[in-house]
Amino acid sequence: MADQYPIRPIADSEFAAYRAVDEHAFHEGPPGEARLRLLGRLFEADRSLAAFDPALPASAGPVGIAGAYTFLMSVPGGLLPAAGVTYVAVLPTHRRRGILRSLMRRQLADIAARGEPIAALWASESPLYGRYGYGRATTQASFRFARGEGALSAVAPADAALRLRIAGPAAATAELAKVYETVLPHQPGFFTRNDAWWERTLYDPEEDRHGFSPLRCVLAEDGSGPRGYALYRAKGRWDDDTFLPDSLLDVHELVAADPAAAAALWRDLLSRDLLTEITARLRPADDPVLYQLLDPRRARPQTHDGLWVRIIDLPAALARRAYSCPVDLVLEVTDELLPGNAGRWRLRAGGPDEGARCERTAEAADVRLDVRELGAAYLGGTRLGTLAAAGLVRQSRPGALARLSAAMAWDPAPWCPRIF
Repeated sequence: MADQYPIRPIADSEFAAYRAVDEHAFHEGPPGEARLRLLGRLFEADRSLAAFDPALPASAGPVGIAGAYTFLMSVPGGLLPAAGVTYVAVLPTHRRRGILRSLMRRQLADIAARGEPIAALWASESPLYGRYGYGRATTQASFRFARGEGALSAVAPADAALRLRIAGPAAATAELAKVYETVLPHQPGFFTRNDAWWERTLYDPEEDRHGFSPLRCVLAEDGSGPRGYALYRAKGRWDDDTFLPDSLLDVHELVAADPAAAAALWRDLLSRDLLTEITARLRPADDPVLYQLLDPRRARPQTHDGLWVRIIDLPAALARRAYSCPVDLVLEVTDELLPGNAGRWRLRAGGPDEGARCERTAEAADVRLDVRELGAAYLGGTRLGTLAAAGLVRQSRPGALARLSAAMAWDPAPWCPRIF
């Protein structure tokens, strides 16, 4: 049935109609003019895909969409070209007709033609994307502290050279970018931010605040410059009956280049006066602050899936990341949608500072898995041993799985601090 709906990229002039599909699917209103201009700056028309219903007038616009951003993404050992998949939606009136599957198939072929070894996305619904070969590659966490519960342990690092400075986020963009770019090469899951992406990160219209303050920024710095930053919002409240403070603080993003800077930022935010609750979302599930806190249970962590990764060019993807320890074995991979990835591959890699090779082979397989599980493990945060315990990965040679799982694991675990 999906063949009845032709697919093509849209022109910039069709962006509003393209966006309308997203608004209907996600139950949102149209963006204001300022937001639409910002989204238009980020939008890449040549990477858009739109499905049309020939039975409708041309003025009706698309009935299904899929898009992507052009990124460099940090992976173990370096930066890799990646497609940041976004704007995936089908009109409510056209669901269950195979339109999404056709869009995703076409998009995978287009990404492959561009030479990007991997794609990544945030899933609106977690059951959706495994069927297209995406694997859950990161686990994110949300924290919620009550008043007085965020004390850091005496062993948490401190640096007398650090000072904290509150600054306007827009005025501090260059300093924020310096910290982010310092962390970027060493933090799998981060993607490069240009000026437009920093504008989106700091975009702060009043209608998005829901009663909270404008976005605020605190920098941790020393004489050599910034070492960390936190972006946050607050909401001032009082209990009218008791006249006790009841204010809230929400951490929007916290990035630090070293443990002492991170501890200084958390120590400041978690000890602010007049607050009854501090929240933080899109944090790494193994956030180091959980080990700096005096009582980590007080963070009340709740975890959920984050980035999903799809291997597009298997030999390029495996050869262009680093490995935690030497490994030499044969993988047998299944991939229904990109058959060029399917078959047996010999992966040979040295330690983290040595190169890797991945080549086709006729040798017997040591480990068997689907491309979905390989994508889940690619950034180093999902252990293949765990996937094997779930029955999703099999080994044919004793010990092979443990070696591969150890080699693909990475420190730090992957984390993406922003939904794209």
